[in-house]
Amino acid sequence: MEPLRLMAVHAHPDDESSKGAAATARYAAEGAEVLVVSCTGGERGDILNPRLKGDPRVTRDMVEVRRREMAAAAAALGVRHQWLGFVDSGLPEGDPTPPLPEGCFALEPLEVASEPLVALVRRFRPHVITTYDENGGYPHPDHVMCHRVSVEAFEAAGDPGRYPGAGEPWTPLKLYYHAWSRRRMEIFHEHLLALGVESHFGEWLERRDGDAERTITTQVECASYFPVRDRALLAHATQIDPDGFWFAVPREDEGRLWPTEDYELARTHLPRPADGEVERDLFAGVREHLAASRA
Repeated sequence: MEPLRLMAVHAHPDDESSKGAAATARYAAEGAEVLVVSCTGGERGDILNPRLKGDPRVTRDMVEVRRREMAAAAAALGVRHQWLGFVDSGLPEGDPTPPLPEGCFALEPLEVASEPLVALVRRFRPHVITTYDENGGYPHPDHVMCHRVSVEAFEAAGDPGRYPGAGEPWTPLKLYYHAWSRRRMEIFHEHLLALGVESHFGEWLERRDGDAERTITTQVECASYFPVRDRALLAHATQIDPDGFWFAVPREDEGRLWPTEDYELARTHLPRPADGEVERDLFAGVREHLAASRA
């Protein structure tokens, strides 16, 4: 049987380690071929680790530093990695919000930004693709653009009439969005308060008050891979404070309170689960489909 193949499409290096990392590590360890795609190089990202702020070894060549960090994170997760090659748009702030920089990823025409991903889908031939929802998970322009190009690639890669110069057509079977769960944040917030520890989750909950809850269709049990995820996070030293909020909940508690990473099935060429049924596997139905297609 051919190996299962999963493609995880992200906006910046480090996103792959903060969204779905434990699940991708689990699938890679179980023998699936996993390819992480970074749409941009993260060139305009701030240095978020206070220990590295102002460090000339970082500031003089942020691009190369982030490339090395990404390589270390991919090695920790046991996945392959591919740069899509676009330039980070940054996160504009101010009132009024300043315009995005010329030539950045978020300003590329959709077909220009999607063609390299279509070509990569056709070359790698994933059965499943994961990405962000239409809001980008949060409204960073690169995250929203990542959603747009991922949906375009999912829908176009199997059509021989679209992107004719981008390789032989391939139709992925399923497209998932990373699903944000308010209940997960509430559980962690309440747990930290019970431990007498300051909780950043309260600020997150307040900031996202009123956000619509995503429909979680799929929960992948991957608590045993949380330490792998943490190693990948720490590989992004410029972006992750080792004393910061990512590590506030003790790992043994996290695995007990919420042992899954959660997804929303957005597009599928396979039968959907019944109403109210929660899948436990991103490849649910894929193995059966592949076996039937060989029969």
